[in-house]
Amino acid sequence: MKAELRTCHTAELRTAELGEIRRLLDDAFGARFTDADWEHALGGLHTLVLEQGELVGHVSVVQRRLLHQDRAVRTGYVEALAVRGDRRRRGYAAAAMGEAEQVIDRAYDLGALSDGTGIDGFYQRRGWRTWTGPTFVVGPSGPEWTPDEDGGVLVRRTPTSPALDLTAPLGCDWRVGDVW
Repeated sequence: MKAELRTCHTAELRTAELGEIRRLLDDAFGARFTDADWEHALGGLHTLVLEQGELVGHVSVVQRRLLHQDRAVRTGYVEALAVRGDRRRRGYAAAAMGEAEQVIDRAYDLGALSDGTGIDGFYQRRGWRTWTGPTFVVGPSGPEWTPDEDGGVLVRRTPTSPALDLTAPLGCDWRVGDVW
C-alpha cells in the first residue's frame, strides 16, 4: 500500500475536505447515500486514505449508546467506509478499518456497525462478530423492533467490553434516517 492515513476529528477538517469526503461517499454509494447518512458520519473521528495527497478512502467512528441486557454500552460505531472505485482491491479499506479499530479498542467499550459492504466476510475476517439476536431502536415512542437489521449488525469486543450474549436483544439510540 502506497497511501498515507490521516486520522482527525470532524472539527479539524476544513470545509473543502468535508466536501471531498462527501463527494467520495456519494460516488461510492450513489443515491443510497443520503443527507442523514452524511450526518451520521460526522462528529467523531475520521480516517482519510490519501494517495499523493488525494482522498481515495474514508471511514469514521462516532459515539453511540447500544443497549444490551439493561445496560447502555458506550460504543464506537463505524460509518461511511468507502474507497474510490478506481482504487479498490489495494488494501485501503482494510487499512482504514485498522485505524478505526484502534480508535474503538482504545476509547470504547464496544465496536459496532451495520454491514453494508456487500463483501462477504470482510468484517468477520477482521474479528467482528455477527449479532444473532433481535435488534431494536429506542425511538421517540419507545422501543421498536428492527427485524430488517437482524443478522446485519456486527460487534467488536474491546479490552473493556462487558460480557456479551450475542443472541440477546440489542438496541440502539434513535436517529433520523437509518437507525442502524
